[in-house]
Amino acid sequence: METGSEQGASRAVKVMEWVRQYVNDKQFTLVLAFFIGLFASIAAFVLHWLIREIQMLLTAGFNIASANWLYLVFPVVGIYLTSLFVKYVVRDNISHGITRILYAISSKQSRLDSHNCWSSVIASAITIGFGGSVGAEAPIVLTGSAIGSNLGKFFKLDNKMLMLLVGCGAAGAIAGIFKAPIAGLVFTFEVLMVDLTMASLLPILTASVTATCFTYFFVGTDALFSFHLDEAWRVERVPACIMLGIFCGLVSWYFIRMMNACEGVFAKMNDHRYGKLLLGGLILSSLIFFFPSLYGEGYSALNILLNGKTEADWNVILNNSMFYGSDKLILYVALVLLTKVFATSATNGGGGCGGTFAPSLFIGGFGGFLFSRLWNLHQIGVYVPEKNFTLLGMGGVMAGVMHAPLTGIFLIAEITGGYQLLIPLIIVAVSSVVTISIFEPHSIYAMRLAREGKLITHHTDHSALTLMSLDSVVERDHAAVSPEMPMGRLVHVISQSHANFIPVLDEAGTLLGEVDITKVRHVIFRTELYQKLKVDQLMTPVAATLRVNDPMEDVMRKFEETHANVLPVVDVNSYLVGYVLRSRIYSMYRKMVADLSAE
Repeated sequence: METGSEQGASRAVKVMEWVRQYVNDKQFTLVLAFFIGLFASIAAFVLHWLIREIQMLLTAGFNIASANWLYLVFPVVGIYLTSLFVKYVVRDNISHGITRILYAISSKQSRLDSHNCWSSVIASAITIGFGGSVGAEAPIVLTGSAIGSNLGKFFKLDNKMLMLLVGCGAAGAIAGIFKAPIAGLVFTFEVLMVDLTMASLLPILTASVTATCFTYFFVGTDALFSFHLDEAWRVERVPACIMLGIFCGLVSWYFIRMMNACEGVFAKMNDHRYGKLLLGGLILSSLIFFFPSLYGEGYSALNILLNGKTEADWNVILNNSMFYGSDKLILYVALVLLTKVFATSATNGGGGCGGTFAPSLFIGGFGGFLFSRLWNLHQIGVYVPEKNFTLLGMGGVMAGVMHAPLTGIFLIAEITGGYQLLIPLIIVAVSSVVTISIFEPHSIYAMRLAREGKLITHHTDHSALTLMSLDSVVERDHAAVSPEMPMGRLVHVISQSHANFIPVLDEAGTLLGEVDITKVRHVIFRTELYQKLKVDQLMTPVAATLRVNDPMEDVMRKFEETHANVLPVVDVNSYLVGYVLRSRIYSMYRKMVADLSAE
């Protein structure tokens, strides 16, 4: 009897045989890209529908003229339910969705677990629906990428094709969420670092357009953010745009640094699950109680800033808070801007599931509005429309946080129909990225992997090294000897070995040195020394040792520095794992570069 997995594999083989007969590789890739875009748009629709229904169920009867104490309860309940779902149903870490995609590309041959096709949708719907101050975009991007990865695995495609399908899933997810096909395309190239070639352009664009079209079919033609340009951009506002870009870069720096600091606090509490829940829930619920704009993704608050024209219009944002009816709009906006990062960190740190995509848009919008209000109140220069600068701020902070200026530019232009502001969007996005690059060389998604040397970039040589796995080239078949072994027995071991080196280990398996056969040839045939000399008198120190998890750049550098042909690999306890041949690594490197360079 065949098992379910064997039957699935058999069906995949039959499908592939039919495909190879009637469809070429490029056509098959486009067909897969179409279905990936379709499934990604469905996932985005389902997630946003769940979030909307949960929020309406929980907050429909709230009094807009006062604070509501249930804001203290709902977020904690949402985080707790999410943590239970992850622990007992998913049984895997699904946080930091985009970082997990980058990790899968660099370290797991673009293979994502099958549960990622649905687990992030459910977990983030619970978290955000109950008020978690995070975004739905990263979970959907992880879902779309997982769909692409698992389709590729089902059809037994190679690693390079899997990477492309992961990119199609990410592009389809962004396009499906925002109805922004160009933003989905450039997001894949800028953030996931999938190379822009003719072989990758058409499938990714197909997935993006497919997801966008089906999203229009599911939810209609309305944009995610409603925006109407009342006053066209003028060249006199270039200084203000540059200053806003610098301000957005500094806000991005604040966001990244504070996010990392807060995550570090929660990471130290990994062994105290309920302590994390208590701390995260307390911070989140308290902040939402004082600042209801922090509830959920916060897109309704952004729409208020994007469509207001007068103080009365913007004051709607104070509803449901203790600031209601006051004239402290600027103070409220500034406090929300500063506290959003803590609300987001508390949501994820306490056990919730969500991304930083929406928070960066949120903070950018509030930052752009705050900048323009202060600019106009103090009459620093030419008047700047608050709603326009709210929009520009969204693009600026997103570009800074992600180190992705094109994504920030086209996403904001597409989701608002604000192409009339394309020039100032470019100015703000570029100024923001230049500013943040002074302080942070990597995006919020890439910095964790960059520290480990596992970040894929558009540099072919570097990407080849990152994609290479040291574990795959380690030769574990070696005959070891002890330091007390007589030379006579050593000669017998040498006669049975095909290598030019014999590792010397103590009783615990720790590497002490090695016997280089080429260096003991002058005594190996002197039988009178067989019982006089021992291994510890013949062994030499190893030129260098490699660790199992060493980045390949470090491995290559050690070979260059030592001029060695072979180096041992040890674990964290210095126990010998095996040996790596220089020639084998260079052979793999040349093949990887050739694969990456091929269309």
